[in-house]
Amino acid sequence: MRLDTAAIRRGCPGCEIGSFRHLCGAELDHFRNAARADGPLIVACTQQAAQFADEAGERPEGITFVNIRETAGWSRDGANAGAKMAALLAAAAIPAPGHPLVTLSSDGIILIYGRDAAAIEAGQLLADHLDVTVMLKPPADLTPPAAAVFPIVRGTIRNARGHLGAFELTIDDYALPHRSSRDRFLFEASRNGALSRCDLVLDLSGEPPLFSAHDLRDGYLRADPRDPAAVLRAVLAARDLVGSFDKPKYVDFTPSLCAHSRSKLIGCHRCLDLCPTGAITPDGDHVAVNAEVCAGCGQCAAACPTGAASYTLPPADIQLHILRAMLLAYHQAGGTHPVLLLHDGQHGTPLIDALARHGDGLPANVLPLAVNELTQVGLEAVIGAFAYGASAVRFLLRARPRHAVTGLSQTIATAEAILAGLGFDGQRAATIETDDPDVLGAQLSAIDMFPAVGMPATFKTVGKRGDLLRFGLSELHRLAPKPVDVIALPQGAPIGAVSVNTDGCTLCLSCVSVCPTGALRDDPERPVLRFVEDACVQCGLCQSTCPEKVITLKPQIDFRAARASAVIVKEEEPALCIRCGTPFGVKSTIDRIAAKLEGQHWMYPAGGERAAVLRMCADCRVIVMSEQQFDPIQDVPERAPPRTTDDYLRQRKNKE
Repeated sequence: MRLDTAAIRRGCPGCEIGSFRHLCGAELDHFRNAARADGPLIVACTQQAAQFADEAGERPEGITFVNIRETAGWSRDGANAGAKMAALLAAAAIPAPGHPLVTLSSDGIILIYGRDAAAIEAGQLLADHLDVTVMLKPPADLTPPAAAVFPIVRGTIRNARGHLGAFELTIDDYALPHRSSRDRFLFEASRNGALSRCDLVLDLSGEPPLFSAHDLRDGYLRADPRDPAAVLRAVLAARDLVGSFDKPKYVDFTPSLCAHSRSKLIGCHRCLDLCPTGAITPDGDHVAVNAEVCAGCGQCAAACPTGAASYTLPPADIQLHILRAMLLAYHQAGGTHPVLLLHDGQHGTPLIDALARHGDGLPANVLPLAVNELTQVGLEAVIGAFAYGASAVRFLLRARPRHAVTGLSQTIATAEAILAGLGFDGQRAATIETDDPDVLGAQLSAIDMFPAVGMPATFKTVGKRGDLLRFGLSELHRLAPKPVDVIALPQGAPIGAVSVNTDGCTLCLSCVSVCPTGALRDDPERPVLRFVEDACVQCGLCQSTCPEKVITLKPQIDFRAARASAVIVKEEEPALCIRCGTPFGVKSTIDRIAAKLEGQHWMYPAGGERAAVLRMCADCRVIVMSEQQFDPIQDVPERAPPRTTDDYLRQRKNKE
């Protein structure tokens, strides 16, 4: 592998760079000297990471390892990959913050669920390691084993919930076997609704999985009973699931920012629609995230319009810092037409490795960046990448993703609409869905050499996704080939305005009371409805709450909104109390109420003094009613008796 050290130095100015041919062998002393020095240390070799980590000992600041061989040097274009190497090294220099952990504990209590002898055989393999119970799905027509090493029961799992260490199963047709069962199991009387709790579930039933996105559910193992190799792999995996296990707390949730509902009226439900594992559930006016069930897909955080859900691995602002460092270093080193390739470590890294070892490798302008989950990438990252100088962005997905990627599709569709509206021609953001390294290489090579922005942005921001997105959009608009003020966006976009049919609006201001971001505002001095588009997140609470149903969402981006003041949507003359002059409502509404009641209701006869209270404030109304000594209970006129069925029959008979 040839190193273009001149390009690397241009991309990483101020860095002390050493180039070696055999750093893990004859030149190991150079590494030892570097490890003893202060400051961050990056080693561009992942193959010998274990050896270098041992040599470094307990170095205070630790060491970062980055692969520039399979991702850059081992390529048909490796001789021209100096700018890419600089970009990869710059990205690796961004420190990764720590993240909170969730501890799952398992005592090894396992339920093996099956319908044939494979379930009993799996129980025999695990009996020396775990606390085993085998449950056979009816009819359970099997010969009992000679020795009762573990319980064997009959039942059908109706419902399952929980996670590693805390599964709860609802079982129908549950029955214990007769101890005298001879050639076939004989069972006692069955019952429905039995409850079973266990730490692990091994599903060998051959039925549809008990959980959605079942391969993401910790502690739930599933295999086809007709495939002995698959059953053995599941048994070996189950055997090791005893003890305490730490998993990242992928999502940090702030309930006070959630715009799910108000007063039992549903507004935003993006996260509920996108979560593949069911880890998110409604919880009053907000939602609740079960950290033990969450598998870290990140779709909730990427789609959350208010920032109530934020991803921690890494946070959105740190991810933007990595993109910034990578793309700025690439351009400084002289690279052109950079294509950002986002991938996950489990699927993308082996595919890139195979392409480097057995194919042409990645093109020199393709910058790979591994993330925990592709679906964690939000609109702010895509927009930021183009503002920093990317010419195209590609997401490397499995041919058959492990869970739905609806959120990612929405992100790409919104980004494409914005980019097209600003004059970026061609397909700038898209997915590559393949498990074949040759197909990956062919699709990357086929990407057009799109021009990037003339002068890449250099902004560096911190904060929630919404703030990052607003700043990135303003920078991209400044650098765009054909900037426009307003761009229509697809449904579901987290940016937009509201359209109010002012003819039907009564200025009740219900929308103002539920708006979680203050996009809709009132005025304490007069009846007025104002709107701040830059604050609107399209949660839909105003639309759900409006009693007149005159509000509709309008997904769009107006680049002038960040500098615009609140716009008056509707304003009316206040109603002044005819007795004291205090404003107490909207004049048109009071006039409409008075017109409907005056002379039409016994309490407010036309031209009477009593009708005047309709145009008074609450305090004066009470005073006047007291002065008139009006009692609505005693003064109610005698009502006509209610008509019964006999009255209707009598009337009908008279007509005949």
